[in-house]
Amino acid sequence: MSHQGSSNFYGKGDDVGPVTETAHVQPKDGSTSDYGSGNGQGVGHEAPELVHSELLDVEARSKGQWFSYVKTKQFWIVLALGQVLAICITSTNTLSQLLALEGNSIPAFQTFFNYVLLNVVFTSWTIYKYGFKKWGKLILKDGWRYFILAFCDVEGNYFVVLAYRYTTILSAQLINFWAIVVVVILSLIFLKVRYHITQFAGIIICIGGMGILFGSDHLTGNNQFPAQNQVKGDLFALLAASLYGLTNTLEEFLVSKRPVYEVLGQLAFWAMPINGVQAAIFDRTSFRNAVWNGKVGGYMTGYTLILSLFYSLAPLMFRLSSAAFFNISLLTGNFWGVAIGKHVFHFNIHWMYPIAFVLIIIGQVIYFCRQSMMAESVKPWLGESQEGGHAGLGTARKRVERPSAVV
Repeated sequence: MSHQGSSNFYGKGDDVGPVTETAHVQPKDGSTSDYGSGNGQGVGHEAPELVHSELLDVEARSKGQWFSYVKTKQFWIVLALGQVLAICITSTNTLSQLLALEGNSIPAFQTFFNYVLLNVVFTSWTIYKYGFKKWGKLILKDGWRYFILAFCDVEGNYFVVLAYRYTTILSAQLINFWAIVVVVILSLIFLKVRYHITQFAGIIICIGGMGILFGSDHLTGNNQFPAQNQVKGDLFALLAASLYGLTNTLEEFLVSKRPVYEVLGQLAFWAMPINGVQAAIFDRTSFRNAVWNGKVGGYMTGYTLILSLFYSLAPLMFRLSSAAFFNISLLTGNFWGVAIGKHVFHFNIHWMYPIAFVLIIIGQVIYFCRQSMMAESVKPWLGESQEGGHAGLGTARKRVERPSAVV
């Protein structure tokens, strides 16, 4: 993935023309936030320049200090957001398992309505912000990037749902391990991210906590639904993890440079036809043989709504932290899965579960223990002052320009 982006087309009512990636979007109301927060004031005015310099000085002084980031409110927001995302993905995994048990395993069709909902919300908002003409220019100029993002995302969702048809829920959840490896490798090579040794230590501790969870599952017999074809299912899960790692890294890159509504809108816009064609080709037999009843309808509705919430919150996580931390946050999903499974599948909660959960959280704290005040919200590919990024909610540039912002 190239670091140099093509020209962007933003705004509405102005002459159509390229805007370099160092500029951020100025919506109609003057706000620079993706989520509709107050009006922003760009760098270039005298007062913001002074604040800009002071904030960067504080950021520079905090580098190398122990727990400087952990003491900030932003860290606790990131930590809590990671657990919300873990619960979301665990809920969708549980609903996928319930659908499979009901005889309704339609991998491509199952995720189609998620893209429809995201398209209705975010593409509509993008067109409102840009206008049809500039939205069309965006598709022609940068559509190929979003097509790649959408393709990897669709196939990742397809193969992870397909994995549940052949393997156990425990094996399918192992995808988080390989996704972390893929994200770290891609970030090192393409995004020039340089991880501190404490970050690797934090990842290893989190994985150790996940190992305790797996050991507990083995002792209690949780997550051990019969596998139709263990090897085939595990290979599908591994492929899904690889695609997810690529998707997460690319999405982190894009949301640091573009408005969230543009990225999610374009993701859904391209994913809908890709997903629809795939469903028409590969899911025809499964669709005809599927069981349809009120229970299945409820599972599908819940799956769509929760997955859409997950997609909407993930960009904020990518901006505040990184694709790597996003994935280690999801490692607690197995704990939440058993907590949910206690009521749904009658799982037993072993005494080692709370220990494993705490160990994963400790690993996440250690991951950030040597981070500066703004930690991973400062992206190395955006420049020293983040001048190459978009000033949206959760970005370091937003915080530089508007220090009073919530995060």
